[in-house]
Amino acid sequence: MKFVTFEKKDGTISAGWLLNNDYAVDMYEASGGKLPNNLLDFLLNSKENLKKATLLPLTNTEIGVYPLSELCLMAPLPVPRSFRDFYAFLQHVKTARENRGLEMIQEWYEIPVFYFSNHLAIKGPEEEIVKPKDCEWLDYELEIACIIGKEGVNIQADKAEEYIFGYCILNDWSARDLQSKEMKVGLGPAKGKDFSTSIGPWIVTKDELAPFKEGKGFDLPMQAHVNGRLLSNGNMKDLYYSFGEMIERASAGVTLYPGEIIGSGTVGTGCLLELGREVHRWLAPGDKVKLEIAHLGVLQNTIIAGNEVK
Repeated sequence: MKFVTFEKKDGTISAGWLLNNDYAVDMYEASGGKLPNNLLDFLLNSKENLKKATLLPLTNTEIGVYPLSELCLMAPLPVPRSFRDFYAFLQHVKTARENRGLEMIQEWYEIPVFYFSNHLAIKGPEEEIVKPKDCEWLDYELEIACIIGKEGVNIQADKAEEYIFGYCILNDWSARDLQSKEMKVGLGPAKGKDFSTSIGPWIVTKDELAPFKEGKGFDLPMQAHVNGRLLSNGNMKDLYYSFGEMIERASAGVTLYPGEIIGSGTVGTGCLLELGREVHRWLAPGDKVKLEIAHLGVLQNTIIAGNEVK
């Protein structure tokens, strides 16, 4: 199933899933109130709620079913409980460090590392991304994220699958010049990352990806286009650390809750920092960035200047 959050013509916001890819089900309305009207509450009891959802015998003529053309898709999980972003693709890490004149460090091979980003700055498909005022080196990052659907602590990697609800595309926007300066202090990215993160257009439940399992991930080609030009071309199966290993690390001594997001980090070739300015300049207002991952859809956003904010 593909879960979405959307705004109707009357301005109300609800959530549900796609029906035949042309319609969206308002799960609260279609279930007669037996399902919640937002995905975060749905995830609090995801196992039972999924059963209720699959038992609804819906067609496109039922109450609570709307043509996608009449809806505005939002971030599928507009306000997640938290957002941890990992650093799990070896090609990206090596190349990005080489481009900054840095060698690989042994510790990267020993533990999957992450940072916390701003879970209150989530954007959805087609939303505008404001270029930070003091940023000259704006970058995209092509990633995949998993959504936690079950509470757990000290989760072992080989048991982590049962805690994953589904997956979506993630764009970890980065102000590279701000990030470069602040990371010299040693506390990791902060203002270089906290202004915006895009997810969407929907969350695909894990069962839909099971047939593509390969290596530590799934055989899912990943691409990024800027203004129609293909720049990034990778595959999720190239993960050095699996999502199971990431979840094991994140949950060590800490409880994970339904509705938390865990990002993979950037796939190989998945950002301008890695590609280099000889391939493409930094992003500027007016640029359209399109991320696409097989079976997960397309996530597109346009960059605007801060003075264009309404």
